[in-house]
Amino acid sequence: MSDSPKKFDLAVLRRVFGYAAPYKKKFYLSVVLAVLLAVITPVRPYLIQITVNDYIAHSAEKMIINITLIQIGLILIETAMRFWFSFTTAWLGQSVVRDLRVAVYKKILRLNLSQFDRTPIGTLTTRTINDIESINDIFADGLVPIIADLLSIVCVLGVMFYIDWQLTLIALIPFPIIIIATYYFKESINRSFFKVRNAVSALNAFVQEHLTGMQVVQSFSSEEREAEKFKKINREHRNANIRAIFAYSVFFPIVEIVLALSTGLVVWWAAKDALDLQVSQQGVVISFILFLNLLFRPLRIIADKFNVVQMGIVASERVFKVLDNPDFIPEPSQAPILPATAVKGKVEFDHVSFAYVEDQYVLRDISFVIEPGETVAIVGHTGSGKTTIINLLNRLYHIQKGSIRIDDQDITSYDLGYLRSQTGVVLQDVFLFSGSVLDNITLRNDQIPRAKVEEAARLIGMHDFIMRLPGGYDYDVMERGATLSLGQRQLLSFIRALLYNPSILVLDEATSSVDTESEQMIQHAIDKLIEGRTSIVIAHRLSTIRKASKIIVLDKGRIREMGTHDELLALQGYYAQLHEMQFAKA
Repeated sequence: MSDSPKKFDLAVLRRVFGYAAPYKKKFYLSVVLAVLLAVITPVRPYLIQITVNDYIAHSAEKMIINITLIQIGLILIETAMRFWFSFTTAWLGQSVVRDLRVAVYKKILRLNLSQFDRTPIGTLTTRTINDIESINDIFADGLVPIIADLLSIVCVLGVMFYIDWQLTLIALIPFPIIIIATYYFKESINRSFFKVRNAVSALNAFVQEHLTGMQVVQSFSSEEREAEKFKKINREHRNANIRAIFAYSVFFPIVEIVLALSTGLVVWWAAKDALDLQVSQQGVVISFILFLNLLFRPLRIIADKFNVVQMGIVASERVFKVLDNPDFIPEPSQAPILPATAVKGKVEFDHVSFAYVEDQYVLRDISFVIEPGETVAIVGHTGSGKTTIINLLNRLYHIQKGSIRIDDQDITSYDLGYLRSQTGVVLQDVFLFSGSVLDNITLRNDQIPRAKVEEAARLIGMHDFIMRLPGGYDYDVMERGATLSLGQRQLLSFIRALLYNPSILVLDEATSSVDTESEQMIQHAIDKLIEGRTSIVIAHRLSTIRKASKIIVLDKGRIREMGTHDELLALQGYYAQLHEMQFAKA
């Protein structure tokens, strides 16, 4: 990641405003309000000048009262308009943020899993939350407010030149100082905020990763080392913010000094000889002092708002990189296959090769066929490619070579949602979400009745256990299922697989973390589940392997042997060695 901010990118800004298109009425309203506020801003000081010159000088008490009432009315109107303007721009920004956040999250849901292998979760969290929130600032505190401030400055200067062009030029003598200070302030803040954004992303990624892996950190007494790493990242974040604070601390006093100089020049010019300071001319001096305050009010923050826009653009670039990421699982280019009935379950891998990292293949020229209703076991040492085969069947990754077919149709021609609904997966490492037991079994699908869930739980033999939990099916399993054992989490995943009734069942070391008693409890349910259903078993227990119609032996991403349990033992080859080493004690 670059350490310096990019230049102002109008193309990115135009794309951001493209997301405001559905809310163009609100956008146009904010622009109209900006123009009206700019026009109304110099009116009150001008009315004060008239009051002093024309009415106080001639003791026109009635007119003084009338113009005072007009001033009060203008204040109320301006206040209402400023509220309406602020609310409209904030509403517009939040609406764009809502749409962008939904779009980004939908895109993340469709990304190839390889993206999550390469990208820290905290970084994607930053893109989805912090960076998109910065885009809101473009509308609420950035471009539209800048337009309003610039129009206000133009209107105030216009009225000042109209009243007295010489006095206006005198008042603007210190302005080069403010222009130079604004430029350096903008550049300094821009660099600081860019580093702050990078530091926030690093903080999010670090905290996310280490909270998730806290058990490992504490188990290996790494708390102090990890705390030191966090201190370093946090120190960078602090230093970037301090540099921004320093820039503010220098810039705002300079603005105040320049305002004081301009005010002093107005008074000096008036006292010298340009004005005779008769009562009729005192109003000009008073109005000019008020005009200068109105002129400097937006100048105090306009550079800051430019940086808000710049940082919003930087954040937008990061968000658009997620939206434009081409590494996602595409839907079929033709009309997707959505069979009227469930798939029969024939699975065929045809010369499939796959690499997580380019040219580093973990599967090499894999070919096999599983007929409908067959149970096939896949065995091999760790890293031989067993789980990868399952991931490819679900289209979680792209394959580089070959094809995968279900019922003689390439899996890329199926509707993605339908394809995955026909493939039930029970993984070794079961992930549970925060929420109830029922939510985790149904995955918050309101269309699944509780009675059907209870029926599946009874089949697994988990119903009585669940009912003993506080709240039963409404028991909160906490984040990642922290209140349940690993074996209990796996049993819940069996219920989930049963409930969705897939045509193809995949068991990835599904009983590896279940004790002998629990395994016996679910073995009869597995037998019922695989009956008449295509099943792929990443083998761990000998009992499961023996029942398989066919065993595929993998070694370093290649099929070493294939056949039944007895056939492979008779070969006295690689499988027989695995059997001797891994399963003899079973």
